Amino acid sequence: MAKIVEYVKDTYDEMINKVSWPSWAELQSSAIIVSIASLIIALMVLVMDIAFGVHQKWIWQGVLGYFYSLLG
Repeated sequence: MAKIVEYVKDTYDEMINKVSWPSWAELQSSAIIVSIASLIIALMVLVMDIAFGVHQKWIWQGVLGYFYSLLG
């Protein structure tokens, strides 16, 4: 039990005194960059799904629908 308490104390000390936390402005800019990158990747996946969409019985399925139709 003593080792667990020592571990928690060391962890707390490291989080308070040794970790350099980003500023609020840095967090905001990072969040904006991640949001934009996620949006771009989602749009790329959408375009690929539309481009490789499959028509079967006049229902558009997209790539995943095509793969699911192969399995079942």
